[in-house]
Amino acid sequence: MQTIEKLLSIMAKLRDPDKGCPWDRIQDFKSIAPHTIEEAYEVADAIDQNNMDLLKDELGDLLFQVVYHSRLASELDHFRFEDVVESITDKILRRHPHVFAGEEVDSARTQSRLWEHIKSGEKSGCSPGALLLDNVPANLPAMLRAQKLQTRAASVGFDWNNITGVFDKIREELTELDAELVSDSNQAVLTEEVGDLLFSCINLSRHLGISAEGALRFANRKFLDRFHYIEKSLRKDGKDLEEASQEEMEILWQKAKQERIGII
Repeated sequence: MQTIEKLLSIMAKLRDPDKGCPWDRIQDFKSIAPHTIEEAYEVADAIDQNNMDLLKDELGDLLFQVVYHSRLASELDHFRFEDVVESITDKILRRHPHVFAGEEVDSARTQSRLWEHIKSGEKSGCSPGALLLDNVPANLPAMLRAQKLQTRAASVGFDWNNITGVFDKIREELTELDAELVSDSNQAVLTEEVGDLLFSCINLSRHLGISAEGALRFANRKFLDRFHYIEKSLRKDGKDLEEASQEEMEILWQKAKQERIGII
């Protein structure tokens, strides 16, 4: 069985200035970062597919990204892979006092709020005068960032007490969007109202304990599978999508729903 030491050794050889890989030798943090993001999404996709063999491979790819960035940092005398391991170990211990320090937490929801409270304290401690939401990364996908902003705000009590308030907010945003449509408002105003509606729907996901990003990925996959069903069914009848009427496609769509196409 291979060990993490073997992987670290391989990474060192790839980066060797004289005998390493020509491609790997010229990489830096910025050039590798897009690959890191891509690998994280491929992990999520393997989970969505419930494909454990694929997940094993994708987790390996993601681990290699951690090793890669650690090697780059080590070459610049910033930190080593071992420091990364120590950092995450300390962080997990610190953020789970109910497991490792004898504190009591009565529910997963309470623990989630405690996690955010501890996390925000860590971040503000690193940057004097920092505000609560300052450290939610701006370059996250918009939906994921929205949910993180909401969760961080909720950790200090800025939240609805129950899901009824969330539904009321969604209805309010729908009404406002409808009013702007009736008023024939410009694109900027409509963009703002659609954004408010999406933000409220993400809040609903958060209150239900659902990842909005994960839910939308599932919806995307379901739509893809069902649209494929429509296209393949039409081809069996010797038709292209452009030749089919909207009514024909709707009938096939409903049939795909009845056959639970796209449902894992």
